[in-house]
Amino acid sequence: MSKAYEQYLGRRVRTRASLRRKNAGRIRLSVFRSDNHIYAQIIDDKQGKTLAAASTTEKEIKAQLKNGANIEAAKLVGKIVAERALKAGAKEVCFDRGGFVYHGRVKALADAAREAGLSF
Repeated sequence: MSKAYEQYLGRRVRTRASLRRKNAGRIRLSVFRSDNHIYAQIIDDKQGKTLAAASTTEKEIKAQLKNGANIEAAKLVGKIVAERALKAGAKEVCFDRGGFVYHGRVKALADAAREAGLSF
């Protein structure tokens, strides 16, 4: 494994452990970004179910975008996942950035989800 990947894994473990301690029982907005796409899920860990999800790989989202790996794509995914979460009845969530730095696409997704009505 590369050193950068090991550091990413360590950040991911620390972030999730911190979320479990501080926000026990809250629904989680989990974000994953790859080089080409960004994904978001609203997860209820108590039931072990995904309540809502959105990503730049979906046909209706992909049709609106020129590129799935930029800030505009992240904003659109954040807005759509927030709308789907509100329909599923999840208003209060905790933000799980995984091992990613809260910066750029991850921050844009979080800001768009807040503007669309999610609270975290």
